[in-house]
Amino acid sequence: MHVNQFTAKKLLVLVAVGVLLYVAHFAFIPIALALLFALVLSGPVEALFRLHVPRSLSATVILIIVLGLLAGLVVVMWAPTQHWFAAAPQTVKVIKRKLNPAIKFIGHVEELRSSAGNIGAANQPAAPAAPLPASADNESSSALFLYETREAMISVLTFVIVTLFLLAGGPPMLARMTAAFVDDLNAAHVLAIIEKVRGEVGKFYVTTALINVGFGLATAGVMMLCGMPTPFLWGVLAAALNFIPYAGSAATLIVLTLVAFVTFDGMGQVLAVAGSYILLAMVEGQIVQPLFVGRRLKINPLLIFLALWFGGLFWGIAGVVLATPALLTLKVIAEHAISGKSVMEFLGPNNQSPDVGNALKKLVRPIILTSRV
Repeated sequence: MHVNQFTAKKLLVLVAVGVLLYVAHFAFIPIALALLFALVLSGPVEALFRLHVPRSLSATVILIIVLGLLAGLVVVMWAPTQHWFAAAPQTVKVIKRKLNPAIKFIGHVEELRSSAGNIGAANQPAAPAAPLPASADNESSSALFLYETREAMISVLTFVIVTLFLLAGGPPMLARMTAAFVDDLNAAHVLAIIEKVRGEVGKFYVTTALINVGFGLATAGVMMLCGMPTPFLWGVLAAALNFIPYAGSAATLIVLTLVAFVTFDGMGQVLAVAGSYILLAMVEGQIVQPLFVGRRLKINPLLIFLALWFGGLFWGIAGVVLATPALLTLKVIAEHAISGKSVMEFLGPNNQSPDVGNALKKLVRPIILTSRV
């Protein structure tokens, strides 16, 4: 009886937390993104602090550099992105023209199905809906644009301020906040876990970022060789979406295939674009990632997919971005928690899958040692 009550209470707490995160997403999203950025950038800040650079100064400089690089990347990619958005109607027409035979066949099948389903049914025309005045539509669009702009500015400002405070405060701030809720022994254990999370998540995302930059450059080079327009745009797209496991590569493949389908007349070039990207993704996912990232993201793929799904459902794009680091953080906490064995077993992948990363490391290590000698 007590066990059932305890389980019901935990379920109610989970439901309440889920509802809170969904309803108050406007408040939680910038804070969660700030926590992720602080985890990733805390390594350089602490390294500069060990060189007697104040945390506040190093945090400000590093955050300005990172935001400046992101803004510069957006500026560089703005023109080709706007070009594709402006050409979207023409692109849709080209796709329709090239898919016209298949569209006609599907439409014919749909007509046959509708005719069979409507045999003997009376057709009752629906009353046309009264159109809204054009002035009211324009006013509502302007008000919605202003509201969205205000929300975006508030979220960006909140993100920057919280990230700066987290980086400038560092471990001492975490120590004071932790000690206020638990005793000294537990506070030391919690701080040790926080440091492990900071180290693992930071190393994972720095390594992944470097890999994705190389992957984006390789994608841009291959797209240039294939004759794709704006190849650097597709390289940036591949690098950015590659932070999202499974879904990112699939989305990039779909976009590249559609662009190739619109750009080229022959199917050979379309297949060359799709096949070359699949080859690059296989090399990156099966060789490069296991070799350099190793065991950090050994999580059940089903849980990763579910985290991406529910993250997108609750918080949209921000939820998809935060899904993987949330799972990684939970895994690190479970590894170093006293009663985290069951959580580790739940998060862990199928043990029957081969450990490609360790196999590659064993293969490469003698070569490296021989070259050093």
